[in-house]
Amino acid sequence: MNAVITSRVQLRSMQMTDLARVMVIEKAAYPFPWTLSIFEDCLQVGYTARVLEADKQLMGYGLMSTGAGEAHILNLCVHPNWQHCGYGKRILKDLLSLAKQQDIQTVFLDVRLSNQNAIKLYDQLCFNQIGMRKNYYPNGKRGQEHALMFALELK
Repeated sequence: MNAVITSRVQLRSMQMTDLARVMVIEKAAYPFPWTLSIFEDCLQVGYTARVLEADKQLMGYGLMSTGAGEAHILNLCVHPNWQHCGYGKRILKDLLSLAKQQDIQTVFLDVRLSNQNAIKLYDQLCFNQIGMRKNYYPNGKRGQEHALMFALELK
């Protein structure tokens, strides 16, 4: 794990020109990564997409859709070299702040049942588990993995 960088870290809007570097992170972090076209589609339709970077190095990103008073965190990812440094929390708090600015009432997200680090983060930020999606995520030779559904009331 790399040392925590605090002074030069910034969050900004994700651009199409970031996608090659986003894909490097996506492939490093997930056994079943999103495709480049999924990220392109998210940017083209105007989803909220943020990147966390320091000295031009992307460390993580988050994507969120909004509508009808709701937001859905679609993807929140930090490169494995930078995990456990608080960067996922920083990205998520940024997305929640942007949701509040848009008068969003409820934020939803899904997480793999096995992703205990993410579940701890959502608990820290007062998300509540509201259900489970059975066999939601691909899991290679083991078939499918359940997803926990979480929600956070902003109002």
